[in-house]
This record gives sequence, structure tokens and C-alpha cells, in this order.
Amino acid sequence: MSFKVLPFLQLTKPSIVFLVLITSLAALAGQGFLFVDWQRSLYIIVAIGAAAGSANAFNQYLDRDIDQLMNRTKSRRPIPQGLVSPRAAFIFAVIMGIGSTLYLWMYWTPLAAMISLATIFYYAVFYTLILKRRHHYNIVIGGAAGAAGPLIAWAAVAGEVSVYAWLMFLIIFMWTPPHFWALALAIKDEYKSVHVPMLPVTHGVKRTELEIWIYTLILLPLSALPYVLGDTGKFYLYASIVLWLWYFVATKVGLKRGQRKDLLKLFGVSIIYLFLIFIAMIVDGGLRFSS
Repeated sequence: MSFKVLPFLQLTKPSIVFLVLITSLAALAGQGFLFVDWQRSLYIIVAIGAAAGSANAFNQYLDRDIDQLMNRTKSRRPIPQGLVSPRAAFIFAVIMGIGSTLYLWMYWTPLAAMISLATIFYYAVFYTLILKRRHHYNIVIGGAAGAAGPLIAWAAVAGEVSVYAWLMFLIIFMWTPPHFWALALAIKDEYKSVHVPMLPVTHGVKRTELEIWIYTLILLPLSALPYVLGDTGKFYLYASIVLWLWYFVATKVGLKRGQRKDLLKLFGVSIIYLFLIFIAMIVDGGLRFSS
């Protein structure tokens, strides 16, 4: 049983889906719905997870040619390992995408369904099929797909998207390039070997490090905006500052040392940073709506 189920679960990229779900929970917490009706919140989260899993499965289906050549992916992803056929992966992605879209449309709001469907298309077609293999800013532009969770969650409940939800989107959007470029620096030779124009391949290490710093520095004032605009309380503000300082130090150390293991550690720290900053939003929402 596990042999059949696990490869399909791997198609969804569970670690990425988990982060999408945490950011979506923050949007539900930000409008108080998570604390009023946690069961229905769970239904929304499952639908968003299915949509994200669909996008990731399409990504692996379309990237199967390079996934079987790169060391990072050929032994970790189910299609190059022969555990899932390309046809089965495609059908799985379609079912997940259609199912999540129909559910959001029928039981929540058309806007949430439209954003969800657009996100799947954006990631699968615009990023994976077009941008990834043609432009060095692929991850910058394509990062919008991974940031859509809060927009879908907010729209599902409210039928519109608030400024706070857009701020969540922007935080994820600005976090994505430095997060991914840390990995790209660590495995730049692999990307070069399959002719994928990641920034370290096309413009070198120094340019990539400079851009990592630019995006990382922008994250501090951007992450403080939810408090400035009155959407969060002081708990979130203090947590966001402390977490950013930790991420700043990790970035400084990782880039200064510059070895593969240091860059991969920075990549891991960036994931924890995003997870914790959105956990802080959830806790902050609990504090505000329970008072």
C-alpha cells in the first residue's frame, strides 16, 4: 500500500505544500475565521493543499526530462525513479486541480476558485514550461504562484482579497528569490549541466549574492507593514523583527562561507524563517480575536 501511495504523495512536494498551508492558515487567522470555525477552515486548507499539490505534480511531469539528469532530483522524485509513470502523474495532477477548483467554486467563492486555478496554470505553464528554461529571473516571476495561498484562503471566506492578504502574498513573493537562490548557488553546476538559466549560472556567484541581499533587506520593512497598517498586534511585530535578524545573520554566515553545506543550511534556515513568521501571524490573530 505504501509503495503505491507514497510516490503520488511525493509528486505533490509535501514540504512545499506544508508551507503553503501554513501561510493559508495565517490568512484564515487574520480574519478570525480559523478561531470561529476551525472545522470548515480545515476544508479550505485541504482544498488549497490539493491545488498546490496539483501544481507541483504538473511541475514534475513537465520537468521529468531534466529531473532524471540532476543529482538532486533523479533519486528523490517518483517519475525519474520509475515509481510513477508520466501518464499517471499527469492524470493525478488534473484530478487534483479540477477537484480543488470545483470544490472552492461550489462551496466557497468563485473568486477563490479562479485564483486557485490561475495559480496552477501560472506555475505549471508560465513558470515551468516557459520561464524556467528561458530567463534568469524565472524564480522571481514564478514565485508568485507559491505566494497565492493567503489570497485563496482570504477569498474563500470573504469573497474578496484584503490588503492584509496581499501583504502576506508580498512577504512570500520577496522571500522566494533569496530562499531559492541559496539552493541554486549550492547546485549551480547541476543547473548548468541541464541548461536551466538560474541566476548563478547566467550571472555568476557575486551577482546572485548581491540580489539575495537586496531581497533579504527588503523583507524587514515589508514584514513590519502588517503591524504598521493595523492588521496585526505587537506580538507579530516583535516576532518578525527577531526572526528577520536571525535570518540576516544566517544569510551573512552562509554567503561568507559559501560552501555547498553552508548554502544548503541557509536554504533550510529560510524555510524555517517563513514557517515561523506565519506561525507568528496565526498566534497574533489568536491573541487579537480572543481578547
